[in-house]
Amino acid sequence: MSLSRSPSPQPGGGWASPGLNIASGRSSPTTRNGTSVMWESSRLKKGAGTGYPSFSTQGSGFLSKHMRKISSSLPRFSAAGYDEKDKPISRWSTQNVPLLGRLRNIVGRMGRKLKIRLLILFTLLLSIIIFYNTPLVYHWRRTTWLGGGQKFVIILAANIGGGVMEWKGAREWAIERDSVRNKKKYVANWGYDLEIVDMKTKKRYAHEWRESWEKVDFIRTALRKYPKAEWIWWLDLNTFIMEPTYSLQDHIFNNLDKHIYRDINKYNPLNITHPLTDDYLDEVSRSPVGDGKPGSVNLILPQDCSGFNLGSFFIRRGPWTDRLLDIWWDPVAYEQKHMEWEHKEQDALEQLYTTQPWIRKHTAFLPQRMINSFPMGACSENGNDTRIHYDQKDRDFLVNMAGCEWGRDCWGEMYNFRELSYYLNRNPWERFKEDLVAVIWFKLTGQKVKL
Repeated sequence: MSLSRSPSPQPGGGWASPGLNIASGRSSPTTRNGTSVMWESSRLKKGAGTGYPSFSTQGSGFLSKHMRKISSSLPRFSAAGYDEKDKPISRWSTQNVPLLGRLRNIVGRMGRKLKIRLLILFTLLLSIIIFYNTPLVYHWRRTTWLGGGQKFVIILAANIGGGVMEWKGAREWAIERDSVRNKKKYVANWGYDLEIVDMKTKKRYAHEWRESWEKVDFIRTALRKYPKAEWIWWLDLNTFIMEPTYSLQDHIFNNLDKHIYRDINKYNPLNITHPLTDDYLDEVSRSPVGDGKPGSVNLILPQDCSGFNLGSFFIRRGPWTDRLLDIWWDPVAYEQKHMEWEHKEQDALEQLYTTQPWIRKHTAFLPQRMINSFPMGACSENGNDTRIHYDQKDRDFLVNMAGCEWGRDCWGEMYNFRELSYYLNRNPWERFKEDLVAVIWFKLTGQKVKL
């Protein structure tokens, strides 16, 4: 017997549901005996019948607010696509939401203060990346009020056009390429100007070849080309900046009076008599330190085991410099003394310093290892000299492979110092790869890998 034909427990047919019969087609209570009939659940909601009282929150109170925050942060159950036979019992809606939607959901749950803090942090990180890891670093470090890089010009002596006294081979080209790249990277980081000059042997006068004297003319040209420049830094080709993170300002010029010495007796390989004691000289000229003010220094150079070294030196713009360059280049003095000057313009400057009081009182010296460290092959007659030779522990600023063309391997020295500089200035990520990952790989496989 089907369910539709089961006997009714009520006399006269019909079920206990009031107002519901087969012919009515209605599924809601109507009336019974002229009175309105209500479902039991409806009566309970309206409080018309007996039953358990309903509970509803009003959204007030400390506990209810925090319970809502906790419940809203929990993952939500989704029954969409749920199949008891083929899928697990529970399924979380976050598994089907794309990454962008998840991020929006997370951001939407954040408080206003947290959003502001994250925005400030993001802006700060973005500014650091823009100002320190993009070409913008060159421009803002050039400005007077931020970096002051436009006050410095580096002149690099090169042979761009090829050999001068002999043909340039692959090693000579490699030395020049590495040296130029090194200086370009340095000036790009600190906002300085770089002037690469071609040191060709030129016949300046009808009767002479004045090799290496071109630096006087190139300094003059640079002073005219860069009117905002205050200091010119001359560098020979066989030099390599070992510490590109050192700026000239921090390394030397911000504390110039602490780094320089004006009394040559502190280190005097030429045994020059100092100071001069002639009666006709003024008090400053007879003083071993001049006027003692760093602002009066116009020429800064190092000394090696043989005397003045012009592979790396500084000269300041001003009338004093114009006068020095004129006398330094004087063809009359050259004609009379060039046979005695084995080191050419370097010996000429030593002669001027020895005989001219006005040059002494504006000249200062730097310890050689501050701007002109030598490799072990140079000035090695007396072994290792801590005042002259490069020391890796002290992270010397610059190395000058002076005299490497006379019996030493210029390319070998340049290559070794280049690789050492790269090793010493690795960033944390490079240190992690090379000091940890590569070492573990070598221990596991026995093969060296360059990451």
